Amino acid sequence: MRRRNLVVHEPGRVELVEEELPPVPAGGLLLQTVATGLSAGTELTFVKGDHPGLHSQLDPELGLFVSRAAGSGYPVRRLGYMEVARVAVSRTDAFSVGDLVASAYGHATAHVSDPVTEHVVPLPDDLDPVLGVYAAHLGPICANGLLHAAADAVHPVTSLGQGVRGRHVLVTGAGLIGLLTALFATELGAEEVAVVDADPRRRRLAETLGFWALDADGDPALTLKTRWRHGPGDHGADVAFQCRGRPHALATALRALRPQGTVIDLAFYTHGADEVRLGEEFHHNGLTLRCAQIGRVPRGLGFSWDRQRLSAETLHLLRARGDDIRRHLVTDVLDLDQAPSLLAEVAARRRHVLSAVFTVDGAAHP
Repeated sequence: MRRRNLVVHEPGRVELVEEELPPVPAGGLLLQTVATGLSAGTELTFVKGDHPGLHSQLDPELGLFVSRAAGSGYPVRRLGYMEVARVAVSRTDAFSVGDLVASAYGHATAHVSDPVTEHVVPLPDDLDPVLGVYAAHLGPICANGLLHAAADAVHPVTSLGQGVRGRHVLVTGAGLIGLLTALFATELGAEEVAVVDADPRRRRLAETLGFWALDADGDPALTLKTRWRHGPGDHGADVAFQCRGRPHALATALRALRPQGTVIDLAFYTHGADEVRLGEEFHHNGLTLRCAQIGRVPRGLGFSWDRQRLSAETLHLLRARGDDIRRHLVTDVLDLDQAPSLLAEVAARRRHVLSAVFTVDGAAHP
């Protein structure tokens, strides 16, 4: 069987390529893609050529990046991680033909999956497949941020909301991850959620979703600390979720925290963070910076809070706020054939996309 797969051959050159699929092994699945979501921030770094992984390679044992030959990272044959599919062939009793599932295998029309080693999430048939693209990976990224906030606040962690319930929460960056994280915080009982972004379109969207929106180009830390007073010498956000891969966004998050507060960092800094100043608020207010990378949950929580549970929490959010997410966060739904041109337009800043979903033969169109 053959499939079409989105491949980045070199910076600026993206196309759908015909490929032969391997046979479905015992215990495996053949997945026929219904919808595949675009994670613009990460994927565009491959299209533009500034992803660190194109120039260095992670040694998984040592946890160190080591240099590799220039250009050796191309072609990128697996782009994306937000797929919804129907099971076309099943060689395991764990899944049946026709099941709707979410997984993370890239922008391709089909995939041979090993559900023992790959994260495959059963989806309810009544869930809009466009919303299902968040269930396997991107939603758990956000949920893992909430989990890190909970682990920072209490022990043991029994509920995802323990780090935000009744607290004043800041989200820096009103992209897809920032807004989904803000929705998680609201649904899990945050007292108030503020979202900071420089783009007026995204601030208006944040306000539509019920958040307090602040302009990143002003001094949001001063505004937040004036409003969020906890006591003498104690002002600011209880916890901040940093969701934009720019050093000034991290600096804003640190500056806006109350003393001994924590930034949970979900951002990806493709160019580093040289502008972050650690000799001011970070030092004098005794702050904490924690990276919530999806490959790791907080220490000691791996058995009780695995990827499957984070996906289950995502499905709860999609049930609760699915109409808002579909209406306001999914800005583009188009056929997979249009993916190369969309990526080129967004990379060249000719088009603004918050969240795009590609469908196969229109299968996921409303």
